[in-house]
Amino acid sequence: MIIAKSEFLLRTKLDPQTLEVWVHEEWLLPQDGEFTEADLSRVQLINDLQNVMGVNDEGVGVVLHLLDQLHGVRRAMANLMDEVRRREPH
Repeated sequence: MIIAKSEFLLRTKLDPQTLEVWVHEEWLLPQDGEFTEADLSRVQLINDLQNVMGVNDEGVGVVLHLLDQLHGVRRAMANLMDEVRRREPH
């Protein structure tokens, strides 16, 4: 589901300046100024990292980068497994 910036700000309770910083830091990656449900979850994660776990900004960037890498590896593994299944004799 695509979420416009104005609705995203309302749903996340972020101020526009914070959103701008998070996009600049590439913590959030909107497509053409629109967000997704995954972005909503990512905001919650960022808030939890900062406010519950006490992670500083640099640490948040590291955690998000590592999570993105992990998701990329999972996608690559899923694609590889699909290819292996397609090539298996039936």
